[in-house]
Amino acid sequence: MERNAKILLVDDESEFIADMQAELLAKGWQVLTVGNRLQAEEAARREKPDLIILGTIVPRGDAFRLHQWFKQSPNFREVPLIVVDAPPEKRLIKGWRMDEGLRLEADQYLTKPVESASVLAWAERFLDKTLRRITVLVVDDHAVVREGICALLSLQKDMEVIGEAADGRDAIDKVQRLTPNVAVMDVVMPVMSGLEATKQITKKWPETKVLILTQYDEEENMFVAKQVGAYGFVAKSAASSDLLTGIRTVGEGRYFPRSFAYVSANWPEGLDKNR
Repeated sequence: MERNAKILLVDDESEFIADMQAELLAKGWQVLTVGNRLQAEEAARREKPDLIILGTIVPRGDAFRLHQWFKQSPNFREVPLIVVDAPPEKRLIKGWRMDEGLRLEADQYLTKPVESASVLAWAERFLDKTLRRITVLVVDDHAVVREGICALLSLQKDMEVIGEAADGRDAIDKVQRLTPNVAVMDVVMPVMSGLEATKQITKKWPETKVLILTQYDEEENMFVAKQVGAYGFVAKSAASSDLLTGIRTVGEGRYFPRSFAYVSANWPEGLDKNR
């Protein structure tokens, strides 16, 4: 993880709070503990947690109302949420009703009694994904294009632009020094083309995945990307969401678009696509 995680722990049982807090603090995370819905809403607004553990609170129904508040808020709907429901014998006092459970949107649902280590394992899994930042090198010979891409990426919580390059040779130098997760690579550039730079990068630094920016049609994109070892391609004319999805996908070591996975696996090296 790139930074210290902040956990909001909501529960009104002191033993559960103590056990969970000890486990979470032992990981070096910050822990905010509250005992009711209103305190949780106030703490969330103030502290902006990276993960929420929503346990049992009274009166019955408040846990569900708090869950709905998180999921309907633009600030919190994407924050991972682990629900820890009451055991069956206490369900009528502070647990979730069946109709509430059917509208559950939590990332994980657990019931008491539950081992704190089990909750911790799920917390680690969600935080690994939430806090991991994709480091990006933006390569294009037009400063305006680079500025536009960098501005878009700066708005993403899971992305960080760590460098820019104006040509293929500059890109190779930056990859060697900065080791980005993803290089967004233009094709036509002076000094050295993006295709030649991609060939060298994918051979020498395979941990950096290259996403090609291109103006070709889709069939040509697949052929070119396959030939140079890129993990994907995005048309320059495509919506910004395509670029963001492409960066996230290749950053995880997967091909973009999805159909490119088939081409990469079944297109033999050196095959002339026009034959």
